[in-house]
Amino acid sequence: MTEVDVAIVGTGFSGLGMAINLKKAGRDDFVLLEKGSDVGGTWHWNTYPGCACDVPSHLYSFSFAPNPEWPETYSKQPEIRKYLERLATDFGIRPKIRTGTTVESAAWDEEAQRWQIETSEGTVTARVVVGGMGPLSEPKTPAIEGLDSFEGETMHSARWHHDYDFKGKRVASIGTGASAIQYVPALQPEVEKLHVFQRTAPWIFPHSNRRITDTERALYRRFPLLQRLNRAGVYAGRELAVIGFVKRPKIMKYVERLAKKHMRDGLGDRTDLIDKVTPDYTIGCKRILPSNKWYPAIAKDNVELVTGSVERVTPRGVVGADGVEREVDVIVFGTGFEVTDIPAAHFIKGRDGVGLDDIWHGSPNALNGATIPGFPNLFMLLGPNTGLGHSSMVYMIESQIAYVMSALDAMDARGAATAEVRPEAVKTYNERIDRQLDGTVWNTGCASWYLDDTGRNATLWPDWTFAFRRRLARFDVASYKLEPAQAREAVTA
Repeated sequence: MTEVDVAIVGTGFSGLGMAINLKKAGRDDFVLLEKGSDVGGTWHWNTYPGCACDVPSHLYSFSFAPNPEWPETYSKQPEIRKYLERLATDFGIRPKIRTGTTVESAAWDEEAQRWQIETSEGTVTARVVVGGMGPLSEPKTPAIEGLDSFEGETMHSARWHHDYDFKGKRVASIGTGASAIQYVPALQPEVEKLHVFQRTAPWIFPHSNRRITDTERALYRRFPLLQRLNRAGVYAGRELAVIGFVKRPKIMKYVERLAKKHMRDGLGDRTDLIDKVTPDYTIGCKRILPSNKWYPAIAKDNVELVTGSVERVTPRGVVGADGVEREVDVIVFGTGFEVTDIPAAHFIKGRDGVGLDDIWHGSPNALNGATIPGFPNLFMLLGPNTGLGHSSMVYMIESQIAYVMSALDAMDARGAATAEVRPEAVKTYNERIDRQLDGTVWNTGCASWYLDDTGRNATLWPDWTFAFRRRLARFDVASYKLEPAQAREAVTA
């Protein structure tokens, strides 16, 4: 058995950022539990062809660890993974990481006032648990009739089979979200036939990616302030999108016009596809996807865009809503992740053995996306309502890390063994979040992965990101019960 002060689950941006800040603060008694073979989180698991980030490189990195060597303004997966691997090494975190370690359960031990974590490699106990699993960690594969009978190859974009040769193959790609937008254009030139099954058309916007010149990189190395100014400019530009998404959704009609022009330009003479690729919802209700390759790819002769749901899978192919069976050699699922059905909720049990699933009932909520009543000393990073439709999740992660560090300091200052958020604080917070979400473009009626099983938007933060950072700048002690060791009397500030 291993005993530590803080156990961190996951080694993506959240887990590594938390570990680095703990180490900087002199809190060296921690461990990182990672089921993969190396660090990287989303950027370790997602290795499909064309995989890249749709947030600018200078913003999609830690403020305390700028990278002057980004090769492009929007980085590809290998570069982001290398960046995270380098952070683990440069900040001396690697000795604390246990790779190949799957967390099977985490239960609060009331008597010991500690978390007992069962892993594939043994038991770990910790005073504090920080969940850094992220919302894009568990692939979501739809339950399609007959899938088990398929005799060909199947894979999810987040678990790519690199040993499979697509050359000359007949492929069915199911889903047209952020991953498919990237891998479909990469596969198209190689395959004999590509059937793209589209249930809902996405809004596609022009991509502004470009190579960063050697001169620019040299300037960033020599004058770090230039890169910080670049980052600030990118942040400000991205933040302006909040006006359309949240404050004045009617503005999105003008954005729609630009997207439709991009559609027409990309399809060329394939005007027969216009109706199929034109979404029937307000732009921004689902995530806007940047690509200059999607429309030209689906306009190629060897690509068929099939609209409607997949009805069933047969041993030799896929049957669409039109009743036609298309024989294929491989099925690729670009169907996203378990975002609102947070996987960790299935194995975390708090006071009295109550599971996180039992209190959420399919609709996750928390204070500041971090803490839940009945689960003392548990902090989630990128929990409910911390997602963004416009900016960098790394900015949100840094805000939450600062909040957790402030919480640990507050516990130490008051001699508290446990910190547990008050139910009324969570209720008030989420009622306010729901009111803010009511008038946003995300709640205009489309079916998206932002919505949970009850129809609530449990994913997005409905305000400026700097408002989130300001809110989490200090640990709000009044919203918590702080208890000394082996005592149940609340200690307040």
